[in-house]
Amino acid sequence: MTAQVLIVDDTEANAHILSVVAEDQYYTVLTASSGAEAILLAQNWQPDVIVLDVMMPELDGYETCRRLKADERTMHIPVVMVTALDGAAERLRGLECGADDFLTRPIDTETFLARIKGLVRLKQLFDEWRARHETTRALGLAPEPRTQVEVSGTRALIVDDWDLGAASVENALAEDGIQAVRASNEEEATAIGASHQLSLIIINLSMRGFEPLRLASRLRANVASRDIPLLLIAEPDHRDLILRGFDLGVNDWISRPFNPNEFRVRARNQIRRKLYQDRLRSALDGALKMALTDPLTGLYNRRYFMRHLEGVLAAKQMANIAVLMIDVDSFKIVNDRFGHQAGDTALELLGERLRLEVRAVDLAARLGGEEFAVVMIGAGVDEVAATAERVRAKLAAEKFAPTQESAFPLTVSIGAAVAQACDTDINELMRAADRTLYLAKARGRNRVEVTVLTGRDGRTALGG
Repeated sequence: MTAQVLIVDDTEANAHILSVVAEDQYYTVLTASSGAEAILLAQNWQPDVIVLDVMMPELDGYETCRRLKADERTMHIPVVMVTALDGAAERLRGLECGADDFLTRPIDTETFLARIKGLVRLKQLFDEWRARHETTRALGLAPEPRTQVEVSGTRALIVDDWDLGAASVENALAEDGIQAVRASNEEEATAIGASHQLSLIIINLSMRGFEPLRLASRLRANVASRDIPLLLIAEPDHRDLILRGFDLGVNDWISRPFNPNEFRVRARNQIRRKLYQDRLRSALDGALKMALTDPLTGLYNRRYFMRHLEGVLAAKQMANIAVLMIDVDSFKIVNDRFGHQAGDTALELLGERLRLEVRAVDLAARLGGEEFAVVMIGAGVDEVAATAERVRAKLAAEKFAPTQESAFPLTVSIGAAVAQACDTDINELMRAADRTLYLAKARGRNRVEVTVLTGRDGRTALGG
């Protein structure tokens, strides 16, 4: 996973140590030696994560963080604060300033990298929703969402088999008007996560009788609960479990002894981010239904697809971008032999299959006729190829019967082009995807082909 990391520290040695650690993971790193410089770099460079030292002259880390979170240009960038002060008061102060996490020196390298990876993943997901909203707003179809959201009235799930511990969490949530529902085992938690409108799930890592991290994995795999923030309550010796949790998509954690004030700040931060993302999604849903969706399949239309792709490429993100071009095989035969109503049914089947098989953050569209496309951001070549193959195979397995007396094999050919978003443009990417689609057709149809764009020199690598 590629990302841009801004490290802010007035002590050159400290900044150098963290830079080396981040660069070893192939992150692109810039450093700043003051709060003022950090704010300017954040505005212009738009990093994926800011690692911010607390103790700096003139503008300390707390005030720098406050200003970053108050600025619409930088408020969405995750901030990890770092200090040599090991105390609950300092940690709470940092979180109240809007920081996403607070690490104490000497920094554990694995914990540091796990937090960076988790926050980058969250930032890229959030960027995708913001990019979609900006596309819609630029077309005059959606207002700017309110940045202030209230947590009162939201609902959280507490997964804990210890009555006293669960009561402490419930009381802390109640201070902010957050309603709590409790589960004491994996099956209850999975059922509630899939059926309730939740804004946060809190899991106690010390539960007995099942593996709490297996529950976290199940929640992330379930469509109904995969976007709900997960917060772990851990013991001081749970370091390895916490690191594994981040790999599974856990958003945050708090260690015992349980500090209700720190927990409330962490819970509010996670819920507010969830509510803001929900508002972006809601605004998009309403606007796109008016003008930017294909009435037959319900997918986005060509106009929105092209505008969205232009916006993503203009941002010059340090991440992979892929375009999948999808064409229904022998579609003219379907229309000629069975009529246009049967053709419409075939297109609806493909549209539904795309909705089911691509990721929630991917953008699927019908470009016109029997031609469809998908934009994927932040996915590797293998994941792009696997997604395309899954769409192809699942559609081929569908039973398509245009009439009661007949059946017809409904298949698609898919051409995918993959590049770095900062190293391509819309014409180059679309041409490469088109060429790859033609290659799939020429090699027998009902197949996937992938092109990897390797740079501005236009060189490509083809693979089946």
